Amino acid sequence: MFFSNLLIKNTLSSYNSFIWDSHLKKLKKIKNFKPININLLIGIDRQKKTLLKNTESFASGNFTNNALLWGSRGNGKSSLIKSIFYVINKNYKKLKLLQLNKNDIFDIEFIYSFLSKFSNYRFVIFIDDLSFEKIDSDYKIIKSTLDGSIQNQPNNILLYVTSNRRHLMPRDMIDNERSSAIHTDESVEEKISLSDRFGLWIGFHNLSQNDYIDIVNKYCIEFSLSFNEEIKKESIRWSLQRGNRTGRTAWQYILNHAANENKKIKI
Repeated sequence: MFFSNLLIKNTLSSYNSFIWDSHLKKLKKIKNFKPININLLIGIDRQKKTLLKNTESFASGNFTNNALLWGSRGNGKSSLIKSIFYVINKNYKKLKLLQLNKNDIFDIEFIYSFLSKFSNYRFVIFIDDLSFEKIDSDYKIIKSTLDGSIQNQPNNILLYVTSNRRHLMPRDMIDNERSSAIHTDESVEEKISLSDRFGLWIGFHNLSQNDYIDIVNKYCIEFSLSFNEEIKKESIRWSLQRGNRTGRTAWQYILNHAANENKKIKI
């Protein structure tokens, strides 16, 4: 066991980010971890400021709030977590990022016990795109697991979760419960209590057309690409063809625009 812990400590000192291997119950190191430049995450300044402050406070030794990043797909929730970690880690080398697949969430209590042994390190556990389609046995087990584990969470662990749903489940499930339940308040409370365990709720909302164009324009400035009335109209057509206006859609347009101008983009 001593040798095993020594090996893990050597791994932790050499790498800053990991993926949880549920089969082997171990950390799988990520080599050459480099997320998108945080300056390229445009249009989410408020969200960026909130999560940056929370993460830096945790890295400096405080036990801060778990965060639920919820809202529209493609507006930078998971990218923001990774980019902020990368920025903070430059000054706080003891801070580590562990990505946990949502299908492996049943390992959370084991992970808490495992990571608590390395108290001189601080871990951000990142679970992407967590949501529940219905109340079934899996939901109840996961809720019990997360609900209880968050209460007993080690001081050196912070939980960041992304979801396209504010309460981690479809709105109509909660609305149906309000309209049909015999004990409405208790039943609804049961379904939203898990999301209430996150001290920070950071919302990501649909972009207005002006915000979308502003993001395209700033990307063009960043990468020395042309931006004029025709490019503006073309970027709008691009978003209409995809049926959404998000940061991801703007980025995909920029990649196409750069290719058309034969310019290499370095992230």
